[in-house]
Amino acid sequence: MKWLEQAHRMVWGPWTLGIFLGTGLFLTVKCRFFQFRGFFFWWRSTVGSLFKSQDNDPCKKTQKNPPHSRETISQFQSVCTALAATVGTGNIAGVATALTAGGPGALFWMWVSAFIGMITAYAETSLGIRYRCRDAAGRFVCGPFLYMERGLNVPFLGILYSFLCLMCSLGMGSMVQANSAVSAVSFTWKLPLWLAGLIFAILTAAVIRGGIGRIGHVAERMVPAAAGIYIIFSLIVILSCLPVLPQVIKHILSSAFEFKAAAGGTAGFAVSRSLRYGIARGVFSNEAGLGTLAILHGPAEHTTPHEQGMWAMFEVFFDTVILCTLTALVILCITETGGLGLEAIPYQGSALAAWAFKNRLGPGGEYLISASIAVFAFATVIAWFYLGKQAAAYLSSRRCLPGLFADWLYPILFLTAVAAGSLIRSESVWLFSDLWNGLMAFPNLTALLFLSGEISLPAGWRHPASGD
Repeated sequence: MKWLEQAHRMVWGPWTLGIFLGTGLFLTVKCRFFQFRGFFFWWRSTVGSLFKSQDNDPCKKTQKNPPHSRETISQFQSVCTALAATVGTGNIAGVATALTAGGPGALFWMWVSAFIGMITAYAETSLGIRYRCRDAAGRFVCGPFLYMERGLNVPFLGILYSFLCLMCSLGMGSMVQANSAVSAVSFTWKLPLWLAGLIFAILTAAVIRGGIGRIGHVAERMVPAAAGIYIIFSLIVILSCLPVLPQVIKHILSSAFEFKAAAGGTAGFAVSRSLRYGIARGVFSNEAGLGTLAILHGPAEHTTPHEQGMWAMFEVFFDTVILCTLTALVILCITETGGLGLEAIPYQGSALAAWAFKNRLGPGGEYLISASIAVFAFATVIAWFYLGKQAAAYLSSRRCLPGLFADWLYPILFLTAVAAGSLIRSESVWLFSDLWNGLMAFPNLTALLFLSGEISLPAGWRHPASGD
């Protein structure tokens, strides 16, 4: 266990956060600050396009009986599936943990990580669409392993990434999420762990049995509804604390740059913790830089690398700047209203978020948090099944795994991991999962840097400075 903790500290040390930020800043300069300067352009091209009539656009029409429909999805379904993978327990429990560990200023650094991560998400998704291909059965094969092999010409790097992604799907994508969901439901509704876990596993099996088509169909309905409900109730709590909101914003900004000495420590201790936990939690929440968005957007029909890249930017923005901010503001507004500091609240993680909602909404607040965690975790699980299956299929195509592994053995292993995660809460499982999650970033960020010359911006966007 000790060696595992040491390995975890090595993988998620300050240099890892520096690599994430450094790559994001490099791509930001290379793309001329597109996430900022082109904000209205990519917003109109993503969310704005949902409100436009598509009757006269043959490229946007969804075919009634598209070929290989079980393994292809619409552009909007791919967006919802990608959101399903990123909108998870990190948006509730992760944010609460960041606030208690890093103070209110952690939220500011989460914003920083999100805006930098947006261009990283754009880069990996556009490259994923550019280098995707179909297998012999007509199904899309997509992900960082393809642009590592076909663009970078380093097949070994693709194999390494696929192995890490596969392991992560059996840890962070299944066991950890199932544990969070089942624990919340069992505690709130007084269900036995085994029963809640069995229901969760059965529902997961029913969805993943239908392939990416059914996963996209479920995500298309579940994610917008669950996120919408969570946003509405969060706004109700925040608006009920409107008088203290300016003070909360002031604390967030002052804490982010607050240089003060801790007992026995050195000046700058507070700001370093805010930066560390804010950046780390932002990366964990939106997954920008891990390469997963390139896989999840791959099956989308009737799209271009630029279009899907902009949708990936929106997902990072929505996940961190909107959902994570709402969770943080609910917690901070309630503590400010009660005249309490975060250190005075005897709760952490999801329990802290539940306490904040319950403080304003009564017992219904606890039910809201439990239901939100369960739904977000379930959405994450079904999306991660597809991530792991794509990685397994790539490894099988390179004869690193048996030919039938992806279609037969992997689903069994995944459902077993879901069931085990529902019943077992092991610190080693969390550490292993976080370890694989961090290791995934290294080959992907390396590929992004070397392929940065192939990353281009939409032709319709004009740079004011250059006039092109």
